[in-house]
Amino acid sequence: MQQVKKVSEAGPGKRSRPATASGAPGALLGWYRKYGFVVGFLSVPLVIYALFVISPFIQAIYYSFTDWTGLSSDFKMVGFDNYDWMLHDDVFWKALGHNILLLLILPLVTLGLGLFFAFMLNVGGRRRKNAAVAGVQGSGLYKIIYFFPQVLSIAIVALLFQFTYNPRTGALNAALDAVGLDSWKQLWLGDPDLALWCLMAVMVWSNVGFYVVLFSAAMSSIPRDFYEAALLDGANRFTTFFRVTLPLLWDTVQTGWIYMGIIALDAFAVVQIMTVGPGGPADSTQVLGYYVYTKTFRDGQAGRATALGVAMLVVTLIFAVVVSRLGRRERLEY
Repeated sequence: MQQVKKVSEAGPGKRSRPATASGAPGALLGWYRKYGFVVGFLSVPLVIYALFVISPFIQAIYYSFTDWTGLSSDFKMVGFDNYDWMLHDDVFWKALGHNILLLLILPLVTLGLGLFFAFMLNVGGRRRKNAAVAGVQGSGLYKIIYFFPQVLSIAIVALLFQFTYNPRTGALNAALDAVGLDSWKQLWLGDPDLALWCLMAVMVWSNVGFYVVLFSAAMSSIPRDFYEAALLDGANRFTTFFRVTLPLLWDTVQTGWIYMGIIALDAFAVVQIMTVGPGGPADSTQVLGYYVYTKTFRDGQAGRATALGVAMLVVTLIFAVVVSRLGRRERLEY
């Protein structure tokens, strides 16, 4: 009877709260209902990322303070000796200088050509009926041609251009000879003054097609009304590109700049396949990625190689931060 009385005192319109709805257990249950699915969905990818991405970086930093040879499990701590060697090594500074040169020129040329070709394919053609702006004739075919190098492995591309640059039997010197420009024939990859520029040309050729397609896809999403309004105001193609197209593509350009910078800081494959000797004649094509490889597998100095890898990591992070800071601007939406 006493229990029935307590229930009736609560009144017909009132309900008692369950015990788990208040306090810490209730708050924990509410948090789990709100975020449990997200945490469960992301936990496995984060664990995999930490295991296969973050963990190797931590191990590399650890081994950079040792004299590990890479071939034996025996090593000892040497402190900052590897970094002291690196800062006093002439080849390291030469390789770093080459990477910085690639970092300054390669993204600028590649993205510039990609933007130019994409603009011509989407906006740079003659006006047609019922269309204020249009691409050049056969733009779809041009996109396929530009994108073709992307279906080839970088190893295949480097090997093909190695034959092309051959000073005796290569197609480049043969073409110069055929048109009567014998005085322009060069050693190309065998010339310390030209070898790095030859590699840059190959890297631009192999990457520009991807950005043509990428920028073309981004330009196709820009409303045509913007271009029509600009043309009605008397803007020419040059003004339209810098006032309409480029500001609306800025986020895409900034992302492409970071990716091209990472490619420029690597450049291992083209150096390893195309150039003669370790890093070209007189180290004229030496880059940090290839220097890490030679120190590890040729010299058996994995400790010093990991110190070089840490230097590459620092340079890459600095580049990404600088590009993000300099490229920061107001987001344009349409």
